[in-house]
Amino acid sequence: MDAGGKSKTQLPFVLNKKRPQKTRVELVFAKQTAVQVYDGTKGWKLRPYLGRRDVEPYSPDELKSASLDFELDGPLVDYAAKGSKVELEGVEKVENKDAYKLKLTLKGGQMQRVWIDAGTFLEVKAEGAPHRMDGKMRSVSIYLRDYKAVNGLMVPYVIETAVEGAKNTHKMFIENVVVNPKLDDSLFTKPKIT
Repeated sequence: MDAGGKSKTQLPFVLNKKRPQKTRVELVFAKQTAVQVYDGTKGWKLRPYLGRRDVEPYSPDELKSASLDFELDGPLVDYAAKGSKVELEGVEKVENKDAYKLKLTLKGGQMQRVWIDAGTFLEVKAEGAPHRMDGKMRSVSIYLRDYKAVNGLMVPYVIETAVEGAKNTHKMFIENVVVNPKLDDSLFTKPKIT
């Protein structure tokens, strides 16, 4: 993934997800492994590249963001069973292609927008959590591209995040996807310092 900076550094990462809403991200920077874990309720982070050698709990904002992250299926699969409502707000161009603009109202009342390609019916854009920049809250757009089939599942291999007013975007390039691997629950617990 893009790390930004003047040298446009790209960092290798591994993302594991498991139902319900468990996530683990490992990122290698300066030969040190950073870890972020969310177990569906609590979250922890270990960031040795910042000189922080202790496991820290997620901040309240990080917990809120993690709790709103969609499960593996995304926001639209079984949306009614998840307690969400979906409204069509119209058709807009996303990267020169028609896309259905959908407004999701989640179970807790939060709103999010998703754009679905009118030809492929794949998600091509999503509204991200607003980001503070220059003292102002800025909108965030997440673009999903280069879909490939993995065991019958269409997966975007390029995910680009753009913050309103920011000169540069950040991209994640997926190299390998494994569907339904055996993941031990211990992967999603508070990281151990080694």
